[in-house]
Amino acid sequence: MDKKVVTTNRKAFHDFTIFEKYVAGIVLTGTEIKSVRNSAINLKDSFCKIEENEIFLYNCHISPYEQGNRYNHDAKRVRKLLLTKKEILKMQSKVKKENYTIVPLEVFFQGSLAKMEIGLAKGKKLYDKRDDIAKKDQKREMERLSKFR
Repeated sequence: MDKKVVTTNRKAFHDFTIFEKYVAGIVLTGTEIKSVRNSAINLKDSFCKIEENEIFLYNCHISPYEQGNRYNHDAKRVRKLLLTKKEILKMQSKVKKENYTIVPLEVFFQGSLAKMEIGLAKGKKLYDKRDDIAKKDQKREMERLSKFR
């Protein structure tokens, strides 16, 4: 099945080095899924936490659905992510031992199901960010020069 990307957390790729990626399902209510289909979701400051062998998504803003009236949801409520127990335990051990952070990377639809790609990441230092920007500029410059030839 092809995937239709709804939103990407570009800030996560800027602030973190991603080591592993996982695909998780998201538990959403009816009005939330309608808002996600309208791309009314923001992952900017969101993060994931493992509690009692379950993984939860915090600070993810899904705008209230316009026609939702009294059935609308709280925009920043905590949402459960669906992963296998084996994956959760593997992530939990890495978070505890190696100080990884779990960050949401993108939300997409696989068929009719909303999925989220999450990543095990470590925060970048300022010099790492500068390094990445310099490499990106060099690559862009090389591509620009190769076009002219």
